[in-house]
Amino acid sequence: MATILTGLAFGASLVASGVYQPSVILGQLNLTNWHMIQAFLTATATSGILVTIAQSTGYATFKPRSYSPLGLFSRLDGNILGGILLGHGLALAGACPGTVLSQVALGIKSGYYALAGAAAGGVVYTGFVKPFFAARKKDVVKGEKLGVHEVLGVSRTAGWLGLEAVLVGVVAASAILTSLGPEAKIHPVLGGLLIGGVTQGISILTRKSLVGISTGFEEVGEWFWAVVRGETAGSYSSIVFSAAIMAGSWAMAYTVPSLGQVVGVEVAPVNAALGGALMVIGSRVAGGCTSGHGVSGMSLLSVSSAVTIGVAVAWGAVAVKFLI
Repeated sequence: MATILTGLAFGASLVASGVYQPSVILGQLNLTNWHMIQAFLTATATSGILVTIAQSTGYATFKPRSYSPLGLFSRLDGNILGGILLGHGLALAGACPGTVLSQVALGIKSGYYALAGAAAGGVVYTGFVKPFFAARKKDVVKGEKLGVHEVLGVSRTAGWLGLEAVLVGVVAASAILTSLGPEAKIHPVLGGLLIGGVTQGISILTRKSLVGISTGFEEVGEWFWAVVRGETAGSYSSIVFSAAIMAGSWAMAYTVPSLGQVVGVEVAPVNAALGGALMVIGSRVAGGCTSGHGVSGMSLLSVSSAVTIGVAVAWGAVAVKFLI
């Protein structure tokens, strides 16, 4: 029940915030619309506060996300390459593994193609990509520094306060220097508070875990291959979570119709499908998506999350300008 409740809240928050719209994602990568950054960084900052409270009170314990080594050129090679694929997928589809669920729930045409591509990406990842890299030899590193504060040699409190200051500064600057687009039915900062405060708060309180979405598509792939091989399927909790996100998205748009009004932007079906596949493969290679690495992982001061999201946004911006 906690998984369903969290998913419903997440879907409702995505729709209320407006970040589900393809125009918001593509506009951010084009650097013409700062709606996404304002909501995303506010959600991360708010999540960081809740995580700190939960850990300081002993209610829950969260560790920074581990690196995703592929055994190619660096302990962070999976985060770098996964971030590139994720960013390219964002640029092609105008969606991420979470917002594509809201797009489908609200009947956005490109979302259907992106969701189909995302499911196919889950099948490809579990059937081919994951086994290939799992077989590669990787160095075992003990006592690896996973947190940004550990790398910098400062306390977690100092690192957290520094992160909050940076996030607040970027959000404030973008809010002052840029104007809102027609997608903003509520201010992006308020939308970010809903995602990082309400949704993450429910997740921490009821599940003692943080939100993340791309695992659901990996489960789709695992179920596909289990059926093909005649094996017993495994977990489906992340699929249930994804379904709840869709239900919450639909319910919010039904309750407040203005939040479901989509600003037109054409995403070609081929781009949407390919983008959906790339963003899921990239997310799983990197060990998380814009929710798991972004809102949750960055609030834990995870080096792997900062690298993954930084690469994804940077590559997505380059892809929109020069590669698509």
